Amino acid sequence: MDDKSKMTPPSGSVTRRQFLQCGTVTLFGVGLTRTSVAQEVPIPEPQKVLFDTDIGSDIDDAVCLAYLLAQPRCELLGITTGTGESAKRAQLASVLCKVADQNIPIYPGTENPLIVKQRQNFAEQASKLHNWEHQAAFPMSKAISFLRDTIRSHPGEIILLAVGPLTNIALLFAIDPEVPSLLKGLVTMCGKFTNSPSPWGDTEWNAIVDPHATAIVFQSRPPIHRSIGLDVTLQVKMTPTEVMERFEGIPLLRPVYDFSKIWFEKRSILHFHDPLAAATLFNDQICNFEKGSITVDLTTHGHIGVTHWDQGSGPHQIASTVQPDHFFEEYFSVF
Repeated sequence: MDDKSKMTPPSGSVTRRQFLQCGTVTLFGVGLTRTSVAQEVPIPEPQKVLFDTDIGSDIDDAVCLAYLLAQPRCELLGITTGTGESAKRAQLASVLCKVADQNIPIYPGTENPLIVKQRQNFAEQASKLHNWEHQAAFPMSKAISFLRDTIRSHPGEIILLAVGPLTNIALLFAIDPEVPSLLKGLVTMCGKFTNSPSPWGDTEWNAIVDPHATAIVFQSRPPIHRSIGLDVTLQVKMTPTEVMERFEGIPLLRPVYDFSKIWFEKRSILHFHDPLAAATLFNDQICNFEKGSITVDLTTHGHIGVTHWDQGSGPHQIASTVQPDHFFEEYFSVF
């Protein structure tokens, strides 16, 4: 992915029409070119994605899922949810799937961290479920087996996108240690890796909610492991007014805007943490990445779950810079 000579990314985001007609698109660092319709060059197959999320707390998960459902190059194979009230989180995910008219398998996952006490007990945005048609019941206690079976059915083809605390993923990797090697790649919205300013110091929510799960996942060795941390995601943001102006006119974003009213009751900003991670799967111009090694602190009081970055030739990649304008162009181009 870091060999720029092997990829020719587009000058901007790729719209549905551009994707179907011409140009070069980049799927996780692999240049796939279609020169013209007249040449009858096959359109690249969509990228298979599994999405693990704690939708229902921070609004950015719903913003992310809407993008994946609208992205024509995304073949969303399934959704798993985690942390407290995972079934309600599954219901929230089903709202967007129904609005998008897509029948996506959804599995509520593990609610409690591996060892530490739960910090995220409730899916606050579930209070808006009565406004939207949604699936009421889901297969319970099947999330890990669903992930395992799906990945084993498509070896080397799936990108696992994890944008919440990593309990489900850690359990998956612990139950079947071969699974990481069967992925095409793992992309996590997790961690903070530099001294860039942050309201939360050196901590990041997903990493500290289940620090032992975070450590397990970063010790795994998928072919590619990219992490999008607070260092870049805090630079991509909107105010409530901007969210209203951009979201209300887009059918798939209307329920997201409705959910966001819960989020904005106590906050005055939306950071696009999770959507940024998703967009990097399909547009390599948004972020630059650096190679190195990530370790997770499990011993220092007050710093449990803090991620430490050592730049070099390690197995991990982190997003080191972001171009917010390119992100927003990519994000809104798919609707």
